[in-house]
Amino acid sequence: MHADVIIEVPFHDVDTMNVVWHGHYLKYFEIARCKLLDQFHYNYNQMRDSGFAWPVIESYVRYAQGIEFAQKIRIRAILKEWENRLKIEYQIFNAESGKRLTKGFTSQVAVDMSTREMCYQSPQVLFDCLNAWSEFKAGK
Repeated sequence: MHADVIIEVPFHDVDTMNVVWHGHYLKYFEIARCKLLDQFHYNYNQMRDSGFAWPVIESYVRYAQGIEFAQKIRIRAILKEWENRLKIEYQIFNAESGKRLTKGFTSQVAVDMSTREMCYQSPQVLFDCLNAWSEFKAGK
């Protein structure tokens, strides 16, 4: 399961060398992650409404090639793990040439908002959303 987002890099994301500041890559990951979560109807509002927060506990970015102002990029978010955590891998491509520019991942764990305790297994609501989405996709 994956989601793609295409954006044009805004001026306020670049440094004096016209290259995207390294911290903005995580913002681009977040944009693609939200699109992915929307596909199976368990984005941050649904997480909160179900009684869980999903903080990012780990992130990694491999900066292979700089991204510049006004460059069109495609960010792909790929759901890799969901049983005990949400692990999502990302790839950023030049939208025109298709060349991969960056890759990385984030890991998130469920926290029960009523107890503020971390869950060692993803809550049933996540599995329900994924099952409903996969059944919907299979029916198309």
